[in-house]
Amino acid sequence: MASDSDSSSGKAAAHTGLGGAVRRRRRALDLTLAALADRSGLSVPFLSQIENERARPSMRSLQRIADGLRTTAVQLMAAADDTRTALHVVRAQDDPGLATDTGVRPLVRGNRKLHALEFTGPQHADREFLHENDELMYVADGTAEVHAEGRTLVLGRGDTLYLAGGVRHRWRATGPDTRVLLVAVADGADH
Repeated sequence: MASDSDSSSGKAAAHTGLGGAVRRRRRALDLTLAALADRSGLSVPFLSQIENERARPSMRSLQRIADGLRTTAVQLMAAADDTRTALHVVRAQDDPGLATDTGVRPLVRGNRKLHALEFTGPQHADREFLHENDELMYVADGTAEVHAEGRTLVLGRGDTLYLAGGVRHRWRATGPDTRVLLVAVADGADH
């Protein structure tokens, strides 16, 4: 079982936010903070601060953590908010629990069968994605470039791209005022 100096108090069980989701996933994999630091390329003190809700990672850091935990940033965010009501409003001004300069905002909260994120501003195609289930990309403003199936697609305002599960892809915003909405069936959920 993973053991860390940060688990010596009863506070660890009380963490229900993003840090708690990271801690629960790390412990489920029987990893120490040092092992997660090696996998993610982030420091042990920074990871400890995240788990103890004293620091909020950027989306890039959260993705590195998710990669180290063999999950996705979306799944970690969903695990951080266990809202199970039939109706749940996410207000535009709500803080998603990530640094406000990340340009990423969850549009659906909690552990749901559907995930949705809004990306604003520059996003870089430095990461390849492969999802088990289907995904829909909608460009609300600006333009985005998608690389999938050996093709490069340029999507403009109002364009939609459907990506079937299992399609490897990369994407990036090509302008500073770009706003992209990604809606996906949660991995592990039936269609």
